[in-house]
Amino acid sequence: MRYVMHRIIEHPDTDVTFEAECLHCGWKATPADDSASVDVECMSQTGRSGHAGFRRIRTSFAMVVRAE
Repeated sequence: MRYVMHRIIEHPDTDVTFEAECLHCGWKATPADDSASVDVECMSQTGRSGHAGFRRIRTSFAMVVRAE
């Protein structure tokens, strides 16, 4: 038997997407490829509604490759 070490990496041909949704009313931020713009939308939502809890989502694609 032979063991080969592997690691997981983000797939090089895909983008990372950031999203957020309010835990109180269901409001959702516009998905973006950077977290800062989503964070700004969340802060604006807090200013408008007083809601301070958000679920933040980071989506990416990964692949397992042999460690070299």
